[in-house]
Amino acid sequence: MKPLPKLGWLLLALALPAGRGADAPQPDNAAALLAVAPRSGLPPTADDPLRPAHTRLLRPERDIWTDDAGVDDNGNTYNQYSRSPLGTWSNYDEAIASPFPLPDPLVMKDGRPVADAEAWWKLRRPEVLGDFLGEVYGRIPAGTPSVTWETTKSETAAGAVTRTIVGHVDNSAYPGATPEIHLTLTLPANATGPVPVIVTIEGSGGPRRAAPAGAPPTPTPRPAKPPVGPSPLQQVLARGWGFAVFNPVSVQADNSQGLTRGIIGLMNKGAPRSRPDEWGALSAWAWGLSRAIDYLETDKAVDARRLGVEGHSRFGKTALWAAALDPRWAVAYVSCSGEGGAKPLRRNFGETTDNIAGSHWMAAGFRRFGGHWNDIPVDANELIALVAPRPVLVTGATQDPWSDPRGEFMAAVGAGPVYRLLGARDLGATEMPAPDVALVSGELAYRFHVGPHFDLPDWPVFLDFASRYIGEPARN
Repeated sequence: MKPLPKLGWLLLALALPAGRGADAPQPDNAAALLAVAPRSGLPPTADDPLRPAHTRLLRPERDIWTDDAGVDDNGNTYNQYSRSPLGTWSNYDEAIASPFPLPDPLVMKDGRPVADAEAWWKLRRPEVLGDFLGEVYGRIPAGTPSVTWETTKSETAAGAVTRTIVGHVDNSAYPGATPEIHLTLTLPANATGPVPVIVTIEGSGGPRRAAPAGAPPTPTPRPAKPPVGPSPLQQVLARGWGFAVFNPVSVQADNSQGLTRGIIGLMNKGAPRSRPDEWGALSAWAWGLSRAIDYLETDKAVDARRLGVEGHSRFGKTALWAAALDPRWAVAYVSCSGEGGAKPLRRNFGETTDNIAGSHWMAAGFRRFGGHWNDIPVDANELIALVAPRPVLVTGATQDPWSDPRGEFMAAVGAGPVYRLLGARDLGATEMPAPDVALVSGELAYRFHVGPHFDLPDWPVFLDFASRYIGEPARN
């Protein structure tokens, strides 16, 4: 592991579980890898000597602290600090934020450079994808069950036809798990041919609107003024495109208890995960999204060659991983995705690997990288590069330091060499743009909007960006 700056190394060393020093050998069997536990004996956060100075308790119910470094447009503070299960505290000091360099996506594991596109597709990309599957998100198992589709409701209103569609997953192998794929598809009623469709990932299963008063989008500590204007559904329909809502939690619950149910529990017949490379919720949701494409390919009103995927926050992580896995996604919009998404896993700013190391989102063995960030064989720039040369928009927000918009920009820059190698255009910049300045001249795009942890402000930019690639007249 390359040395950290002194302060950063001290924080990580103190956060390691007992008996796991920096130079200790790594576990080499599945049981040991999965036994890495949160650090015990931690003092209360109020008494923790490692808690950053000048912080005060902001949200007692979630043990979130703030340093009052910034305010939103309602005058509420928005820098949030929390302590990970390993004992590390959030950092917002750029001086210690980037102790490790991003890996070079165009260097093979054996040190050979990737000289041309053929070497990327045949050699390097399989290496990178294999590491994400085996080490980060978990492998989608072979032999997943079949899905049969049923339209349960159809209605026409305001010039659009909306269908509620359910994918029934064959659970005969283990009836105790009952995953389904819930999809709501809205198409313009007056379309004269197949239309592009943007699929948005929504945990509630309903179309996204402005944030309701009193219900701040995590992680903004208090409600900021919600964005105003047409909803994504309205904006997409205005272009003559279709809009679909994919509900991920119908496939796999967004909690650790659901790991013995949902599609993961079905494949394991109700048993807990036992191998380090077993899939987590992000891979399960990406699997469900690919099955949604399977359905859309059968719908004659949909041009399945012009599909976009969009997700925000943890579903931004999902959208990016889904686009990396399935080349049928023609364009992707990755909003405020943070750690495990477009933010570098090695970067110590806001949300970190220690916060998600034991999460149900990740591969079962990903927890072993808690406190050992530079041991992760891949990083976010290589995840973005897996989408290349297809267009992808990465976004952040001025009032969302937890998701680390600067780090997300750095990762997008770091994916640029792969885009260029494959004949596509990168960001066209290496300096962080000013807020609300969109870098959208190439297939790799970035925007840093003024406002809170929310995706609505960037939808118009995304649709303009996407129209260059999927907005042409319908093809036969």
